[in-house]
Amino acid sequence: MLRQHVAIGVANAVAAAGESLCDSLRAAVGAAKGGTAVKVHVIHENPDWYPPFAAAFEAEGVDHEPWLLGAGVLDLDAEPPHGVFWSRMSASAHTRGHPLAKDHTRSVLNWLEAHGRRVVNGRRVLELEMSKIDQLTALRAAGIEVPRTLAVVGRDALLEAAATLPAPFIAKHNQGGKGLGVALFESVDAFADHLGAPDHQPPVDGITLLQEYLTAAEPRITRVEIVDGEVVYALTADTARGGFELCPAEACAVDGGPLAPSLFALREGFEHPVLKQYLEFARRHGVEVAGFEFIETTDGRLVTYDVNTTTNYNPEVDAAAPRSGPRQVARFLKRLLTEEETS
Repeated sequence: MLRQHVAIGVANAVAAAGESLCDSLRAAVGAAKGGTAVKVHVIHENPDWYPPFAAAFEAEGVDHEPWLLGAGVLDLDAEPPHGVFWSRMSASAHTRGHPLAKDHTRSVLNWLEAHGRRVVNGRRVLELEMSKIDQLTALRAAGIEVPRTLAVVGRDALLEAAATLPAPFIAKHNQGGKGLGVALFESVDAFADHLGAPDHQPPVDGITLLQEYLTAAEPRITRVEIVDGEVVYALTADTARGGFELCPAEACAVDGGPLAPSLFALREGFEHPVLKQYLEFARRHGVEVAGFEFIETTDGRLVTYDVNTTTNYNPEVDAAAPRSGPRQVARFLKRLLTEEETS
């Protein structure tokens, strides 16, 4: 039997017409229940990343609605709409002028899960996205090799901690994305100069990670895309040209001219025991859509350093792959919608 739900409009086309997010949320919780079909509600904060998924939803016949979070009213006495909720809130939201989006999402996911709604990449997964410490400790506990890491809270102990690592070493923010805030330092003195520079940006949560520098056997990292308990494909990113900022989304692309080769390529035929480990990790932690990133080093290690639960797909790689990432996500969510409608 088709479930009834409250139709919620959240700051997309409605906002463009002049209605604020606050007004949209008030309208959502006050709307009359009707016979409209259940839909996928996509929780996020960056409209630039949405078009590939919107296109995939349309191609698969999935009714969808973006929820742009970051401000507004959440009526805790109201009942959420029925449907499927996909959380794509990014740890880098604060770098796009949305400093409240992450805590807003925590509140919304708590509300949804308290009402028993089906949430993909729910509340626990949000914390994995928001903290590299959380990721690294969980990966290590699962037997997956991660970089040697020191987590430093505040500034006072940064130089002392850095001195305990062999040079060169990496510094990065605990909470972030797209490689922002990641830098290589050849010495503690160079790190001290960086910290004292006028353009230094401290981490938003006050936690800096200091990590061993991994020398790659080839100038690339590999990202493994997982959807609904399956590996969709693996792709590589060229670190010689892309450095640390390796967001694969078309919206992140840096214009290198029409003849510039892509930083990203499909890694065909990749087979490794780590794939089974990633799938088991995802199952155990409720991660249903994600990209796992690793480096293969000159001394034969395969070291995983990131779990991206707001994964974006590179259009060129996606076109070359046997299966499309966004289309696999759309099919997965379509199946969940069918389950919701018949439950």
